[in-house]
Amino acid sequence: MGIQNAGMFALLTLMVGFVPLVMAVVYVIRPTEHNLALMRPLSLAGMFSGITGSVMGFIHVLQVFWTREPAAQTYKVMAVGAAESLVPVVVGFACLTVAWLLVAVGMGRNGSRV
Repeated sequence: MGIQNAGMFALLTLMVGFVPLVMAVVYVIRPTEHNLALMRPLSLAGMFSGITGSVMGFIHVLQVFWTREPAAQTYKVMAVGAAESLVPVVVGFACLTVAWLLVAVGMGRNGSRV
C-alpha cells in the first residue's frame, strides 16, 4: 500500500492539508496582518479537508464490508483501509500544528499582538 494507491480525491485532500503550512511560511517571511488573516480560513479549509478525506476513506472501508462475504481476508482488508483512512486527518493536523508554530514565530518577529 502507499500513496500510489490513493485516489484523486485522497490526493486532493492531502494537498489541501499542506496549504496552511505554505501560508505559514509566507507569514514568517512577510508577517503582515493580511497574511495572518488568510491563515484563519486556510486553516479551516485544511481541517475540513483532512476530516473529509478520512470520512471518504471510511466510506470505502464500509463498501468493502457490504460488497464482500465476511471472511478473515475481508477483515484484514478493512483494517488496512481503516488505517489508511486516517492518513488525511493526521497529515492535515500535523501540517496545521507546524503552520501555527510558524505563525507564532512570525508574530514574535513582527511583535504582533492579536
